Amino acid sequence: MASPLQPYNQAPNGAYVFSSRPRPAPTRLKYKNPAVIQNEESYVYGNIMYDRRVVRGNTYAPHTLPLRSQPDPAELQKQQEARRRALARKRAKEQFRLLTPEAVEGRKHTDVQTELYLEELSDHPEDASVGCQTDAFLDKPATPLFIPAKSGKDVATQIEEGELFHFDTEVQPVLEVLIGKTMEQALLEVLEEEELASLRAQQRAFQELRNAEIVEVQRLEEQERRHREEKIRRLKQQREVLENERVIAEKIAARVFAQQYLADLLPSVYNTLRDQGYFYDPVQRDIETGFLPWLMAEVDSALEKREIVLTMLDTLIYDVANSRQETWKDPLPLLVTPEI
Repeated sequence: MASPLQPYNQAPNGAYVFSSRPRPAPTRLKYKNPAVIQNEESYVYGNIMYDRRVVRGNTYAPHTLPLRSQPDPAELQKQQEARRRALARKRAKEQFRLLTPEAVEGRKHTDVQTELYLEELSDHPEDASVGCQTDAFLDKPATPLFIPAKSGKDVATQIEEGELFHFDTEVQPVLEVLIGKTMEQALLEVLEEEELASLRAQQRAFQELRNAEIVEVQRLEEQERRHREEKIRRLKQQREVLENERVIAEKIAARVFAQQYLADLLPSVYNTLRDQGYFYDPVQRDIETGFLPWLMAEVDSALEKREIVLTMLDTLIYDVANSRQETWKDPLPLLVTPEI
């Protein structure tokens, strides 16, 4: 049996054999834990069906290699573009996918059936209950005060009165030094206060001078601003006056040109309009458009009536003449029935 560190061993006949330590198969649960699923996704399976190094297809056909050792840049760009589009689609799908909101505090999500027909779940995962009894919790005792351990030896000595120094004699230079230092410090403080007062006076004088200069600068700036505004206003007025003069000159020139142009144009236009009948006498136009058509209509009506009367008279005369002619042709009826 080979060791687990060397799974490939060479047999006496020269062939290599594979051997590994036996291990139990992992138990597969019905309901998987998300942590286990994540670990399984990171595990790389050793299946040759998914190994890119295995050549698939017809084993009799020759495996042709590309003409160039370097891949085609256009093909690489197409593959990168396809992968980029696939990642963009996947990202968009994940972004627009409706996700279940997180459970509120104190609750958790449970898998439920959403099919149209409910089905009883008979397979339940294996579970077991285990209990354990613990002792009651005891209060923590107070932390004791930390006292460092002693090191070295204790030594004592006795000093009698007057053995080290005489207080009245030894304290005099100390008092002189203290008094001198105190007076010196007081003088320094007085001088410092006088210097501070002088600095404050100089600062007040400088501030007053600065304020006066600021006021003068503001007055000059305001005066300059007024002068600038007055200059701009007068320039604007002058430009307006020049513009008005130019407009007036153009109007006068246009009017003179129009008068000269219309001096010969107006008579010819009036004559043309008069010839075409746009200018007329109202009385004459009323007679021509109102009276004369009425008169002609009345005359036509009278002539038509006269013609009708003449036609009727001619018809009567013709009928009487015909009847008289018929009467003279047949004299017997005259004797029997004399004409009245």
